[in-house]
Amino acid sequence: MNELQRKRARRYRCPVEATLDVVGGKWKAVILFWLRDEVCRFGELRRKIPDISERMLTQHLRELEEDGIVQRKVYAVVPPKVEYSLTAYGRTLRPITEMLCAWGKKHLRQHQR
Repeated sequence: MNELQRKRARRYRCPVEATLDVVGGKWKAVILFWLRDEVCRFGELRRKIPDISERMLTQHLRELEEDGIVQRKVYAVVPPKVEYSLTAYGRTLRPITEMLCAWGKKHLRQHQR
């Protein structure tokens, strides 16, 4: 049974658990933030999120792809070109990322006093 099948078989006690299972962790929401309005290549995401390791970025992109949130498009060119974008289903998370962004701005202002 792969990771996606395990997630689907899992029983959640509340909807927040299901949401966090897909977008939780240190980096997934940040990845979704950068993909909210644009298509990005792997290297672009690495530059936008400099503290994430290549291994962790790859792992999170794969998990988001398995969950149907992110689409990976591979071009048959040399050197290889791969682009990441949100799927239609992934774009339904946009209000959540916008709310996280707004709350984060308020939080930063609160702690700058």
